[in-house]
Amino acid sequence: MTNYYDILKTSQKATNSEIKSAYRRLARKLHPDKNNGSEETARAFAAIAEAYEVLGNPRERARYDKKLLRARFESAQNGDSVFTSSNSHARRWRQLVYEHRYNEIIDRMIAAERREAMELQRLIFPLVALFVSIFLVTISKPQVFVNSAVIGKIVLVSLFVAGVIHLYGRIRDGIERFTYHEDELHDSIFEESEPATKPYSRLTVFGILLAGTAGSFIGGLLIGSHVNVVSVLVPTMFANTLQPEFIFYPPIFVLIVDLIYSFAVRVEA
Repeated sequence: MTNYYDILKTSQKATNSEIKSAYRRLARKLHPDKNNGSEETARAFAAIAEAYEVLGNPRERARYDKKLLRARFESAQNGDSVFTSSNSHARRWRQLVYEHRYNEIIDRMIAAERREAMELQRLIFPLVALFVSIFLVTISKPQVFVNSAVIGKIVLVSLFVAGVIHLYGRIRDGIERFTYHEDELHDSIFEESEPATKPYSRLTVFGILLAGTAGSFIGGLLIGSHVNVVSVLVPTMFANTLQPEFIFYPPIFVLIVDLIYSFAVRVEA
């Protein structure tokens, strides 16, 4: 069975980043454009591309690792290894080793998927909180800022600034982690940047961000124009019409909700 780890000259315990680095290093070295179209290097380049296609995908890598482990175990059972003893204890030991390594593969795949899901949540959760907060603010039309004392205004402005910085950081990190720019699809393999293996285009994410913001704002205005219960019940805190200060509240809402969510995740972990 072909050993893709040997082809990429890396360890079976290598991290995803180490596998990507190994692939880029070999790809730059063996690319046909740098070797005058040599047939030998072309075959080697095709081999490392095939190896990275499998090992670069956590799920495909887990499947491959299981096949590789099974092949080694069957080889050992047939006496084609240094552990050639047919003693029942030796066979049992080999079985335990096989099961232990198999469990390591599964645990690694689960951990990789969990990290991926958590990173995606770090992008999705603030966006959902942003859309919900815009919707609620345009319905309720709060006027807390104008009715607050100086210290209250300072607190609101401080929270607003912190919320904007927090929201910008979350969106920026998510975009860098999960999106590619269309121009990156044509980048040369000789560039130091990683291959474009990200699932979404930046244009798509920006479109979702703009559509969600506009939809939440318009929807809130339409509903708020027909439902005015809040301003009637608490006229000192909520206005009949949308005030300019409404821009303060969505970032503050996102900041508070996201901090609560992050705390809850840490407690569960």
